[in-house]
Formats: sequence, structure tokens, C-alpha cells
Amino acid sequence: MKGAAAILKAKRILRLALLTVGGCMVAYGAGRGEAAVVLGKAVKLCLECVGIG
Repeated sequence: MKGAAAILKAKRILRLALLTVGGCMVAYGAGRGEAAVVLGKAVKLCLECVGIG
């Protein structure tokens, strides 16, 4: 059982580390203004699909 507990603890630490890294990347991108670029591209894509743009 000790081996299983160690694996669960390692998974929990890895999950938290990946969540933290992902949050940092999102914050970095938002700080650079990438959210506006992505939104602009999404709007253009949707308008093209509908046939307006």
C-alpha cells in the first residue's frame, strides 16, 4: 500500500505543477494582449462560416 500512496502523492504534485504552469502561461498571454488577437480571429472565423465575412 505504501507504493500506491506514493504514486497518488506524485500524481497530485504533478497535477498541481501542471495547473500552476498552465495558469502562468494564460496570465503571460493575457498580459501580452493575446486574448484580443484570439477573439478577433474567432470572430472572423465565425463570420466566414456563416457567410457574412
